[in-house]
Amino acid sequence: MSCNWGTELWDQFDNLEKHTSWGIDFLERYTKFVKERADIELSYAKQIRSLSKKYHPKRNREDESRYSWCLAFAATLQQLNELSVQREDLAENMNTQIVCELTRYTQELKAERKSHFQDGRRAQQHIESSWKQLESSKRRFERDCKEAERAQHVSDRIDLDNKTDGEKQKQQAAEESRKDYVTSLNQFNQDQHQHYHTLVPVIYQRIQDMEERRIERIGEAMRSLAEADRKVLPVVSRCLDAMMDAAESIQPRKDTLQVVEVYKSGFDPPGDVEFEDYSATMRRSISESSYLDNRTEGRRHSRKLWPFIRKNKVHTCPADCSHLPPEQRRKKLQSRINSINQEIQREREQRDALLKMREVYERSPQMGDASSLEPRLEEVKQNLQRLEEELRKNQVHTCSVNMLDTHNVFRSSSLLTSLCLHLSFLSPDGSYTEDHSAELHFKSRSSEFDDDFDDEEPLPSIGTCKSLYPFQGTTIFPPVKMRALCQWWRGNYFLWWKKTRVTAGPECAGTWKRRDTCQPPTSKSSWTAAPKVGLQTLLSNHQGPWDLQAVFLYLLSKTQAALV
Repeated sequence: MSCNWGTELWDQFDNLEKHTSWGIDFLERYTKFVKERADIELSYAKQIRSLSKKYHPKRNREDESRYSWCLAFAATLQQLNELSVQREDLAENMNTQIVCELTRYTQELKAERKSHFQDGRRAQQHIESSWKQLESSKRRFERDCKEAERAQHVSDRIDLDNKTDGEKQKQQAAEESRKDYVTSLNQFNQDQHQHYHTLVPVIYQRIQDMEERRIERIGEAMRSLAEADRKVLPVVSRCLDAMMDAAESIQPRKDTLQVVEVYKSGFDPPGDVEFEDYSATMRRSISESSYLDNRTEGRRHSRKLWPFIRKNKVHTCPADCSHLPPEQRRKKLQSRINSINQEIQREREQRDALLKMREVYERSPQMGDASSLEPRLEEVKQNLQRLEEELRKNQVHTCSVNMLDTHNVFRSSSLLTSLCLHLSFLSPDGSYTEDHSAELHFKSRSSEFDDDFDDEEPLPSIGTCKSLYPFQGTTIFPPVKMRALCQWWRGNYFLWWKKTRVTAGPECAGTWKRRDTCQPPTSKSSWTAAPKVGLQTLLSNHQGPWDLQAVFLYLLSKTQAALV
């Protein structure tokens, strides 16, 4: 079957007009569909972006960047935002490449269709006019023929030998009508042939071509829409892959370990609570002079159980970060050191650049004045000195923290105050020696714990000692600085710490306990330098606790201690 509208649909002008009108309506509906689809994509993109912005951290919180699940969620939100960008691009492509083009093409198609059907109507009107003319000639010829025949019948009845003038005229008129009819008939047949075999096929072919272009354009629009969707698929796929990678990057074990890193205080858990016998009579003697009054001990007992719970009278942050727990303090100081090192590196690079520039100016004065760089060099030098001083201070604090942590000595935010040690000095034969001639009293150097020890009595001392070397730990002992030695516990050489927040060792779990494992320094003890760890001197070859070695340093000979 032929698909030529001019030959197959030569008599379906009205139906073709309706069909093409419906086709243009369909094109307009499809254009509206794409436009609404683009609006939906744009609205979806805005909602996705708004959602991502809503749940994205308002600021760079440290907690959000520490845990893998927070980082994974942040990466998901970032990829979601990228998806919204792709949806916006898709909506823009739909509007510019499809909607606008289809709208313009629809207007052109309407104008073309109107022109084609106007040509078809003119051809239809022409053939109808030719048909009317043929009908008119035919009726006139028929009428003239009937009149001529009637005139002939009349003439036959009267039997006239000669025809009358009227009969001749009618026959002549009939002959002329016949000629006009033949002419009109030939003209109509010619017009009709031209109409159905020339004009109509051409016009209908143009209409058919227009319809095929319209259908093809709809197909192109559908392909463009699918292609626009497909174009964003690789990016969308990458975004989804990134979301999958973010989900796979979540590490529960690492996150739980990070919680330990963040919140670990470094304190030892409290030990058992000792029984306090209030019924026994407290006898204060020389050997018991380091004990506290029962009432004071009872009042402060709860605070000793939890050494890391302290009162902050002034909410300030000391430069050494002593307000933080040990572990957090170490991390904070290390962070400061890293930051200061970076600043020092930048200042040094700037200094080197200025020095090179000054050398260039000195070699080539026409390029610049070398003296103009001196103020800037001086400023950089001062900055370096300041940064190096800050670095040294923080390194000292860090070394102190590391050393005290290594030797299990708990630090407080202030300097150690009024430290009382119960030691026994041995003579060369191992006997106990005691000197009651020097009675010194301590006064606290810090007011932070005044409310905790306001009702204590000063302890008698048996002598004084001096630090032989500078000490850069928690308590500062300048050289030749006199310190009081408190009364010895003559019995079992128990070590006690008083008026400090220092534990008596790991086995005491933060409480003030006697420790019969603490032997005093002997003749085998000696000192050694350890500047890299922040302490100038340490006791070695000593079997006693390290906390003793990290606070008071003695150089014992075979005969006596270093007493003054």
